[in-house]
Amino acid sequence: MKILRIEQFDYSVPFLHPFQTSYGCTTEKQASIYVLHDESGVRGVGELDALPHPDYIEEYLSTARATIATYLIPLLLKKEWHRPEEIGAFFAGIQGNFMAKAALETAAWDCFARVQKQPLYQILGGTKRPIHVGISFGIESSISTLIKKVQTAIDQGYTRVKLKIKPGYDYGPLSAIREAFPSLSLMADANSAYQKEEDWTIFRQLDTLQLAMIEQPFGAREFTRHAALQRQMHTPICLDETIRSVEDVQTAAALGSCRAINLKLPRVGGITAAQAILQEATQQGMLVWLGGMYELGVGRALNLHFSSLAELIFPGDLSATNRYFAADIVTPEAKMGQGALMIPDSIGIGVTVHHDKFQTNYRLFT
Repeated sequence: MKILRIEQFDYSVPFLHPFQTSYGCTTEKQASIYVLHDESGVRGVGELDALPHPDYIEEYLSTARATIATYLIPLLLKKEWHRPEEIGAFFAGIQGNFMAKAALETAAWDCFARVQKQPLYQILGGTKRPIHVGISFGIESSISTLIKKVQTAIDQGYTRVKLKIKPGYDYGPLSAIREAFPSLSLMADANSAYQKEEDWTIFRQLDTLQLAMIEQPFGAREFTRHAALQRQMHTPICLDETIRSVEDVQTAAALGSCRAINLKLPRVGGITAAQAILQEATQQGMLVWLGGMYELGVGRALNLHFSSLAELIFPGDLSATNRYFAADIVTPEAKMGQGALMIPDSIGIGVTVHHDKFQTNYRLFT
């Protein structure tokens, strides 16, 4: 296969409601869609989901776009390849920039699956099945509002609830949810918000709430600090921002830093890297589940196909389209049914992008 031209479509899609985390308040989803055109006329699409600011990880949207345009696209255009696993070798000389690499690498997987005239999940060795999903809540203005939203999510069929926490907004709302819903699968996500030694008292309190896990309490590279906390807690620690590679999984396993991993395809560089991380973490006895980046329809469809793999049994952050957006840029949109989302049926990732919706900019690379 050979990619002859690449299109970049930039989007800004408003959220239905602002989403508040320890990083700040988000009111819209900014993303880029990359369309790869091969020599046979087949197209593959990938989504760039880097956030607007370097607060989740050091890579962010404008730098990722620049890296793709300046470095990655010239390395990919007009190169011969046979399977998408080869794409990573083209980019090996560029350090880091995993989200930028993932946008093109996942588009290559879509293109390859379309050439093969198969859905992506079949190419990956997955099984078509309902994908049970969880839902993530930000920092709400009141406990009563939060409880109502959790009840609505349960009524809609979501099987796991995650709450974003930060110092001062942690045990109170979580204990209120646990009291209202004693058997609910409930977890907390700190997004590295806890830095002071006195914060450890909070985790001892959280350890009494029968949480499924506590995600990323400390900074991205704090393997030893997470390990020290995990030794003191029955609740599993889950690492997100910390895990970028197989070597990170091995380090976490050797130190005992966590018992679970939130695997995000963009954060690790795409499908090939994610497969390797999933295999290593599973061998280390860790629970792996698929996280989300508030994706638009391209990224969400990709996640659903990857979720078809047998190892991914814990409900991921793959909410329906109408959880965040009034309308998406693709058809079909992801809709909940009996507590699950369905993997798109068509070849490739199975969605069609409508570029007239919410588009803000366009570039062509040849």
